Amino acid sequence: MVGSRIVDKLDKVTRQYAGQGPATDGGASDRDTASPRMERPMTTATRTDRPGRVIAILEEEFEDFQTEATEFLAQNREADDFTKFRLRQGVYGQRQPDRQMMRVKLPFGGTTSEQLEAFAVIAEDFAPLGKGHLTTREAVQLHHLPLADTHDIMQILGASGLSTREACGNTVRNVTGDAWAGIRDDEPFDVTPYAGAFVRYFVRSDLTQLLPRKFKVAFSGSDEDAALTQIHDIGFIPEIREVDGVPTKGFKMVTGGGLSIMARHAVVLREWVSVDDYLLVSEAVLRIFDAADALRKNIAKARLKFLVHRVGEEEFRRMVDEELAKDWAQGRDASPDPLLFLDDEEAEAPSAPANPDQPTDADRSAFEEWSRTAVRAQKQAGYSAIEVKVPEGDLNPEQFRGLAALLREHGSGRARTTPWQNIVLRWIPDGSVYTVWKGLVELGLGDSGTLEIEDVVSCPGTDSCKLGITSSMGLNRAIADRVREMVVTDPLTRRILINASGCPNSCGQHHIANIGFHGAAIKSGERQVPAYHVFVGGNRRPGADLELGTLLKVRLPAKRVPDAVERLVRLYEAERADGEEFNAFFERAGKVHFEDALRDLTLPPEFSLDTMNEFIDWERDRIYVLERGEGECAV
Repeated sequence: MVGSRIVDKLDKVTRQYAGQGPATDGGASDRDTASPRMERPMTTATRTDRPGRVIAILEEEFEDFQTEATEFLAQNREADDFTKFRLRQGVYGQRQPDRQMMRVKLPFGGTTSEQLEAFAVIAEDFAPLGKGHLTTREAVQLHHLPLADTHDIMQILGASGLSTREACGNTVRNVTGDAWAGIRDDEPFDVTPYAGAFVRYFVRSDLTQLLPRKFKVAFSGSDEDAALTQIHDIGFIPEIREVDGVPTKGFKMVTGGGLSIMARHAVVLREWVSVDDYLLVSEAVLRIFDAADALRKNIAKARLKFLVHRVGEEEFRRMVDEELAKDWAQGRDASPDPLLFLDDEEAEAPSAPANPDQPTDADRSAFEEWSRTAVRAQKQAGYSAIEVKVPEGDLNPEQFRGLAALLREHGSGRARTTPWQNIVLRWIPDGSVYTVWKGLVELGLGDSGTLEIEDVVSCPGTDSCKLGITSSMGLNRAIADRVREMVVTDPLTRRILINASGCPNSCGQHHIANIGFHGAAIKSGERQVPAYHVFVGGNRRPGADLELGTLLKVRLPAKRVPDAVERLVRLYEAERADGEEFNAFFERAGKVHFEDALRDLTLPPEFSLDTMNEFIDWERDRIYVLERGEGECAV
């Protein structure tokens, strides 16, 4: 088989960490049948983890999946039972019949040159559209895959240390992190090892296999909160405090955040919890969530945020304290030390080049403009991290391989993805930054403007998602094209961030953009028009308070959204006060003023040959009809 031939070319991956005992398999635990079983590597004094190997790779899971998939295709398995099984292995049904999406976990967004090569192989040999997609939760999605190929793909991923285990379903999803953790100058300590320990503590746990709904966790590296902890079920922000005169690592711990239906900020669960206790407190939260049978009655309102905000912040804290007083927690060794993910990136960082390339007169201006937002000095002298803008979050095989080569030749072989669908190359010697930029330009990844107005974020929408209402990816490209045509040079305007989702569920995080859109459909006579709701005043920029946008009372036909973006931008530029940021202007000018600016764009067109284009969604070739299936997020 194709997969078998490819696996032979990749490094074999051991089923256990060096010196580690057998990983858990879902059977009984010698500690507590309802508690997480920890996949324990050796002690921290005697081991270093292989780069990118956070989740143990169990080949028997691949074989079990192949057996179950084969039986299902032979109609020997019930569809509902198989669906739940494949979701726990990260295989998700698409809107296209007989096609799957595979979601690959990148714990804390971390990946390696070897893993990027594996993605290149899969995108080239298995994905019909020849690409992989970076998500807003720092994972990689591979689309339009036949079920029969998924076993081979799992083997290729596993050989490079990648896992799809519990990337879908009602489980603890990919644990996201701060792309600059370990290298940022404002961090109390590197949270990477502790994010890795969290993953290892809960993966394959009996407790987390059938939660009421999915559970999302994030680790930020500093108060800048680059991992957006405020929109997660649990979030961690590091802080060092003195305990009995000893500086002690710990976290501010928040809980109950989320977007989609009833978007809410997280609330503070613990102002500070030591690193010796953060796993135990997290387990208490998960036990409360798992036991909340009332949540299971309505899957649309089964996320933890509904419980937290129903009972209130103080009561939920009391519930956690009560849970921690139960027998299961007494005498429990939940120290993260045996589970810490220990990867000495600096040991593999290259030295400064002896004769670094220098910008030429022809490209100096473009290089300096790109550097303005893409390059960030590390706290380690002489090194920089480079944030690569990835349009729509899509990478083709050539780009995956090219990034892998740049990391091998000019970095430590490590990268991190971001919640805004970019990728950060770490440990680049300052003298190599220009050379790396030239390489990125050759790959089509050298554009300037990361975390600026043309760096639009979106989910796949109707390209693949059963729940998609509109083509959010097509809209992404249309907005980015319009912004480039506008030639926005004003620094404050360039700080506007735009997000789009194909439905209200906010996988594109439209709630936290300065200008956000989510897909809808409006009636025009007997026909339907693809359309968008509009949110204004959200904020996802690290270093500022996370804000949830305000829903305007307008619905825009999809083809008019770029016009709406231009109007709102020009309105801001024309009427703002000196130095006034976009959100401050929105708050001062008011919601109605923004609605009035868009009012004439909201009128549905009447169907005719002249208006037919408005009845066709972005990058589609037929008249729009709402086709929305039943999603699998809550199966």
